[in-house]
Amino acid sequence: MADRPRFGPAGIPPIFRLLGAQLSDVPKLLREEELDALEYQAVRWGQKPQMKQQDAENLGSEARKNDVLLSMHGSYFVNLSGKKDVVEASKRRLIACATAAQWMGAYVVVFHTGFYGRLEKSFAFKNCVNALKDVVQTMNNLGIQNVKLGPETMGKVSQVGSIAEVLSICEQVERTQLVIDWSHLHARHQGKFRKVEDFREIVETVERRLGTEVARNMHCHFSKIEYTDSGERRHHVLEEARFGPDFKMLAEVVADFRMRPVIIAETPIQDVDAIRMRNTLRETMDKNALASSPH
Repeated sequence: MADRPRFGPAGIPPIFRLLGAQLSDVPKLLREEELDALEYQAVRWGQKPQMKQQDAENLGSEARKNDVLLSMHGSYFVNLSGKKDVVEASKRRLIACATAAQWMGAYVVVFHTGFYGRLEKSFAFKNCVNALKDVVQTMNNLGIQNVKLGPETMGKVSQVGSIAEVLSICEQVERTQLVIDWSHLHARHQGKFRKVEDFREIVETVERRLGTEVARNMHCHFSKIEYTDSGERRHHVLEEARFGPDFKMLAEVVADFRMRPVIIAETPIQDVDAIRMRNTLRETMDKNALASSPH
C-alpha cells in the first residue's frame, strides 16, 4: 500500500538499457528521476521463477534503499478459464511469479485472468474465481506472504476483465489487489473516458463496492491507446494528442479523492511519461490547493 501517489515505469526504461544498467541499478536511476515505483516484467515466465533468488533480493534491497515501491507483472501465458491443463499450468505460472515477488518484496503480482473463448461469460468468470482461490490457498501453504494477486481490467472484449468482473474477483477472492488499467477500459468501451466525470464514476463505483481505502490505494496502469471494434490495439505515448485517454482528467479525480495510487506508465517511453504524469498531478494538486485557500 502506497503512502502517497507513486509513479514509475513498466519494466526497465530503454534509456537505462542503453546506459548498460543492470537490474539492481534501476531503483537508483529511478530515484534520480524522482520516480518511486517500478513494475518488474515477468511477462514471459514459465512455471518456475526465471530469475535467481539472489538477483531478486538484490533488486528488493536497492528498491528499499531508494524508496522505490516494487510490483510485478505476471506471465502473459495465463488463462484461468481455459481447458483443465491450461488452467493448471496458469496456476503454476502465477505461483512462480508470487514466489519471486516475495523474494524481491514486490507487493502485488498483476495478471490477466483469461479469455471467454466459447464459454458463456458468467461460466468463464466463475472458472477464473475458482482457480484464483486455489492459487491463494497454494500461496498460503507455501508461506508466500505480503504478496497480493492483482487482476487487471482488460482491453479486449474477448478477455475476462471488465470493471464489473475485476471488482467481483476482489470481493470473492482473498489477497487480491485492485488493478485498474485506464487505457484498457478506454479501449474496451470504445473511448470511455471523455470527461472528468467518466473517471470519477469508476472511482465512486470502486468506493461503493470495495470501500474508500481500496479506492484510494488502487494500482493503476496508464497510457494513450489505439483501439478497434474488438478493443485494445496499441499503446502510445502521452504526447500523441489524437489518442485518449487524457491523464489530466484522471489527475483531477486523484486530487479530489485524495488518492494514493501507484501509477505505472505503459507507454513506449515509460519513465519519460511517468515523469509527465507525476508533474501533471503535482500541478493539479497545487492548483486545487491555491483555489481552496482563503484570499
